[in-house]
Amino acid sequence: MKQEFWQGTNLPRVGGFNRAVVLDAIRANGGVSRVELARRTGLTAQTMSNIVRALMADGLVAEDGHAPSTGGKRRVMLRVVADAYQSVGLHLDPERITGVLLDLDGRVRLRNTRRVAEGASPEAVVGALTRTVHHLVRRSEAGDGRVLGVGLAVPGPLDDTHRRVFSPPNLPGWAEVPLADMVQERAGLPVVMDNDATAAAIGERWAGGVERAGSFVYVYLGSGVGVGVVLGDQVYRGISNNAGEIGHLPTGTGKECACGKRGCLEAYCSMRAVVAEWTAAGGDGAGAPVSDVYQRICRDAAQGDIAAARLLRQAASRLGQTLATVVSVLDVDRVVLGGPALRHAGEIIRERVRKALHAQVWAARVRPVEVHSALIGEDAGAVGAASLVLDHAYSPRLATLLGG
Repeated sequence: MKQEFWQGTNLPRVGGFNRAVVLDAIRANGGVSRVELARRTGLTAQTMSNIVRALMADGLVAEDGHAPSTGGKRRVMLRVVADAYQSVGLHLDPERITGVLLDLDGRVRLRNTRRVAEGASPEAVVGALTRTVHHLVRRSEAGDGRVLGVGLAVPGPLDDTHRRVFSPPNLPGWAEVPLADMVQERAGLPVVMDNDATAAAIGERWAGGVERAGSFVYVYLGSGVGVGVVLGDQVYRGISNNAGEIGHLPTGTGKECACGKRGCLEAYCSMRAVVAEWTAAGGDGAGAPVSDVYQRICRDAAQGDIAAARLLRQAASRLGQTLATVVSVLDVDRVVLGGPALRHAGEIIRERVRKALHAQVWAARVRPVEVHSALIGEDAGAVGAASLVLDHAYSPRLATLLGG
């Protein structure tokens, strides 16, 4: 796919936006010369020189070698200084907390996981989240001020205005919990929060560079099912920050969902739904954690178990049918599948989703849809959460250009 970069503007009043454009171009391309930056961003040589000088003074960018000679003077290459700053990402799943420390290149430096007891109170979970932050920061050996903040990836829906988690179906008893403020107060670092699918999409965009430039739909498969939408390198969140909650779209009038409604996609495609089908058919797993049983089913399917593979393909077909609607409405040509539900049987699920999309997407001949496996792995929620911090600090936004 042709690489596209943000175009800057030479108006002084949006210098902050220009800085973000240049930094994003350097980071996404993995190194680029000043001449190439000016061409790709549309900035004048003088504007570019000033911005690069400022980025180097702040320790965000450094000169790193030379481009191959083309007959004239070799061009100096610029790269992002990966360890200039770091961020902590926390993913809250009903069964566990995953924490990572991320550098500016989107690489995971440290990782930590903790179990979440069934029915744990918000107070207990906040304590575990805070301990995870402190553990990662201590181990990072980063200097003062080098950890920019904490990102939280949580199940939706969210009340973005008040930074609250609002009655998520997979966290029973959590009514209106001001989670972001609670963690921020105890961790002593700025906290940003988003739903896990949107956070994962940001992480994929941040770490993916040229491979994830442009537009795509990121499908997060974990305890629940959700999508993050990236359009023209901008994450679409919706007016209430809850875009992408496809897990509770109606796909019929059948099975009861954890949210209390019937026929939701998650009632057929989530880990819990697959495990329920498995045990109802006589499969072993009663009393064990849902995620453990689900991963065992996936391992069996990958090793040739016909019943396990059939169960996963059924769930993936239902998912693909719903994604066909999403893709057709948004008019995108890439779907990225990620999350822990793909750990052992990712290819089985990906292939069945691809077939469903190919069969049902409107205008497939005009716009063939590619289905990719995520670049950031099964810790997509935590990596995405850490990327929220980096994205907030350094990525160009149209709102900045428009004065929003």
